[in-house]
Amino acid sequence: MPTDVSDHRAAASRSIVGEVLSDTPFGYPVRGNALCAGNPRFSDADLAATCAREGQPAAWTKAFAQYGAEAPSRVDGDFAVAIPDNKGRLLLAVDRFSIRTLCYRISGEQLSFGERADEVAGAQCEIDRQAIFDYLYFHVIPAPRTIYKGVFRLPAGHSALFENGKLTVVPYWIPSFEETLEQPLDKLKLEFRQLLRNAISRQVDGSDMGCFLSGGTDSSTVAGMLGEVTGKPARTFSIGFDAEGYDEIAYARIAAKHFKTDHHEHYVTPDDLVQAIPMVAAFYDQPFGNSSVVPAYFCAKMAREAGVERMLGGDGGDELFGGNTRYAKQRLFSFYESIPAILRYGLLEPMLKDNRLLGRMSGVRKVVSYIEQASVPMPDRMQMYNLLTRLGLQEVLTPEFLASVDAGKPQEQISRIYKTCRAKSLVNRMLAFDWKYTLADTDLPKVIGAASLADLQVGFPMLDNRLVDFSQRLSPELKLKGLQLRWFFKDALREFLPEEILTKKKQGFGLPFGIWLTKRGRLRDLAMESLDSLRKREVVRPEFLDRLMSEYLPQFPGYYGELVWILMMMEQWILSSMFANGQQLKCQTAVTGGASVSQR
Repeated sequence: MPTDVSDHRAAASRSIVGEVLSDTPFGYPVRGNALCAGNPRFSDADLAATCAREGQPAAWTKAFAQYGAEAPSRVDGDFAVAIPDNKGRLLLAVDRFSIRTLCYRISGEQLSFGERADEVAGAQCEIDRQAIFDYLYFHVIPAPRTIYKGVFRLPAGHSALFENGKLTVVPYWIPSFEETLEQPLDKLKLEFRQLLRNAISRQVDGSDMGCFLSGGTDSSTVAGMLGEVTGKPARTFSIGFDAEGYDEIAYARIAAKHFKTDHHEHYVTPDDLVQAIPMVAAFYDQPFGNSSVVPAYFCAKMAREAGVERMLGGDGGDELFGGNTRYAKQRLFSFYESIPAILRYGLLEPMLKDNRLLGRMSGVRKVVSYIEQASVPMPDRMQMYNLLTRLGLQEVLTPEFLASVDAGKPQEQISRIYKTCRAKSLVNRMLAFDWKYTLADTDLPKVIGAASLADLQVGFPMLDNRLVDFSQRLSPELKLKGLQLRWFFKDALREFLPEEILTKKKQGFGLPFGIWLTKRGRLRDLAMESLDSLRKREVVRPEFLDRLMSEYLPQFPGYYGELVWILMMMEQWILSSMFANGQQLKCQTAVTGGASVSQR
């Protein structure tokens, strides 16, 4: 296993980087330039036979020749591919959820591609200031942008055709929901359970396997079914925290006992974080701010030390079957739209917003807050609690940095993605929205990065194409029944899962970082050092950093600890990037002509 930052970054760089000139006459002799990563399953019998007989490159080449840019739509599983044909074209594609990633850059008439943005960028590529803003807004950098100017990540479910020096990027798969399809409930439950079992069976590849087990519905289901599929107890791994409100070990133990798994546990400490934070930050190809990546890493590390080679995660169940609390919350807000407009605009809103006396009454304040949120259209309403915008951009960011970015870009992208989904119901639109932002851009990179750092492979049976297709034809009222989250999923597995698991509140591997940060120690020292180093980047106002640590954090550690985390991880990534390249990262003090935050 790698032992320092530079070794970890090198260990991450295992993908192929190819360079293709637009006038190159492609053919078999240059197949070495192809990139074929992942575990694709070709639905076409002839292509599947070719893959088994001659390997992935041959099957992809044949698929490209037969189906052109639509070839990825005939492939299941996880994959990233860059394959040439004999007509001078190159096809790039990633799977539906970008479990495998593909980045690219065009310089003149040359196209460079690879699985990691830092590989494609090279040492001289500039940092993109807009990407820094996107990171602070989302806590990750959503595709297609990357941290590097001119380097892009192919979005989930997209392909790109490079022909005659021009790259055309299009979606080959767009979520489409059949919301009026009626089927007997018992038949649906039977089909779902079989699809779920088959999805887990397809993940079994002969390697020594284990499961992440948070004690939630999804991870417990995967662990239990893996045991049934293999005929032996699943090996399960859980993380705990010695902090009230964050520890879920009790539920993981319930699931482990119920399914008789071979169970392993590790309690993450503040000292663990001090050890892991620089290493995890350095491993990613750009800043990554999801705080549960560190506990996920320790869980994967524990599994690897136990001899496991491949882990299964339960990611996707909430986003396919309506399990996140915001789905019920937004449905509650949508009820306001059923009130006649004349009452909403002519009476309720003017009366409650303008009457200061009523606004001081606690019960009325809740009504005012409800109306204020409910009157904001979707998807803007989901961003009303965004950390960056609630604090105020001018309060957090320097004037120079704000002048160099378009603060409206994230919301523009959000609105475009929300409108792309082919669905009428609110819940399905929100599910499809989360397939990009929660899964493809956040949770999957979290788990994949954590597992890769521990030298593990990872699979996601809940994201099997057949299960995804099933979820798209399941009535939205079965996913969210009234305000009951993931009703169908739980009802279909009621005799399989323990009752305590079915009724527990969702939590996952949440990290008590803010709580720990309020105490003196090495972890607080690391955070303070990171924020002090960040000051010279001229992105965040120094006076805000002072207030963040001295005023805001002590008042609400859980809330403001998240902001400290994303700022710390951004600076740790910048420092590791400087170290890896052996160069100073020079900060621009003036913004002219689209200059980046920093340049090498």
